[in-house]
Amino acid sequence: MPTIQSPDLRRALADRIRYYNELGIYDFYRRERNEAGSESMTTDVGPEATSSSQPELREEMSPRKSAVVARPADHNIFEVLTLKPEQNITDPVAALKLIREDLGDCTRCKLHQQGRKQIVFGVGNPQADLMFVGEGPGADEDAQGEPFVGRAGQLLNNMIKAMGLRREEVYIANVVKCRPPGNRTPERDECDTCSPFLMRQIAVIKPKVIVALGAVSAKNLLAINAPMSELRGRFYDFMPAGARSSDPSWQGAKLAVTYHPAFLLRDPRQKGEAWKDLQMVMKCLGLELPKQNM
Repeated sequence: MPTIQSPDLRRALADRIRYYNELGIYDFYRRERNEAGSESMTTDVGPEATSSSQPELREEMSPRKSAVVARPADHNIFEVLTLKPEQNITDPVAALKLIREDLGDCTRCKLHQQGRKQIVFGVGNPQADLMFVGEGPGADEDAQGEPFVGRAGQLLNNMIKAMGLRREEVYIANVVKCRPPGNRTPERDECDTCSPFLMRQIAVIKPKVIVALGAVSAKNLLAINAPMSELRGRFYDFMPAGARSSDPSWQGAKLAVTYHPAFLLRDPRQKGEAWKDLQMVMKCLGLELPKQNM
């Protein structure tokens, strides 16, 4: 392959490869030039590429295999990545508004045809030091257009309060922004389609700490093959894939993993473990540890 001379093209390619690596994709294949002389990349994704719904009670990660990157023949992987409109905006409120406008009345995946009432974008402080990322909206969230407003949301509010914070001080979002039918686990293609908007939100908010709520959130943010028992109890250095912050001094966030509030409602015995995770986050943020727990 010829050496790429343009610094912009080299940087764009490096960003693109890093983006796929952070999604857990490491193997890339290219077939020879076709008759028209253009280069293309093929797709050979097996059954593992599609997620199936798993009982959340286990809160475990399923193995994730490497996949071949799909590139349409008319799209050049060396093309300079187009700056997103919010990347030149320093006001996070205005930047998040631009992302929401870009999302529009989204029809990018099949969830828009499966009974969703509205898009649930995210809520909270656009300059929050702490951000919570869940799985997807439920029935109450779909009705009200705001994440975590049902029973699981009430528990999350209690978790936030136990940390000495108010809901309005943090930012809350989900991996997917439309309710999966029957509250099933979002499928992989749905997560892959929607998560770039989450990454852009994170790049705008520039939180110090992100808490991934549950296995689905952890899987999509970290792309790590491990059970919850191994993911919890430590911090990960996290930089949103495929998104750039308007502030070059922001070097990413610390990411912690804990149980989803809906899982804690089904198994209250794990609340103590979740509280340990939150205390770890509080220490990282310099928050005073309260005497009472959640």
